[in-house]
Amino acid sequence: MNGPLSVVTIVAALVLAAWYLLRSALDRAPSRYDLLAAAALSALVAVLMLIALVALFGDSRPSDTVTFIGYLITTIAFTPVAAYLARLEPTRWGSLILGVACLVIPVLVLRLQQIASVTGA
Repeated sequence: MNGPLSVVTIVAALVLAAWYLLRSALDRAPSRYDLLAAAALSALVAVLMLIALVALFGDSRPSDTVTFIGYLITTIAFTPVAAYLARLEPTRWGSLILGVACLVIPVLVLRLQQIASVTGA
């Protein structure tokens, strides 16, 4: 996994999480710009996952490829599903959904890095 891109993704997700959780605390529904920011984070995650997928077919394969692919699918789908649910819930809870989703993305990225660093023999 790409180190600098992973760091950028994690930092962006944490900044957005703080923003969404603040909006939820202020009783604000997610705005169009909030959903666009979630889409931008999804695009960033998609680039990271594409790089991870290309690396999967390289020399250093993770020892547990099935788990790695499962985490890839979960990571790529998590933010768009959260944005969809937040759009369905046009209250402060929609902002909370986005905030929690953005807190989960760094965990998924870090877990992917852990799995990718353990290579099979």
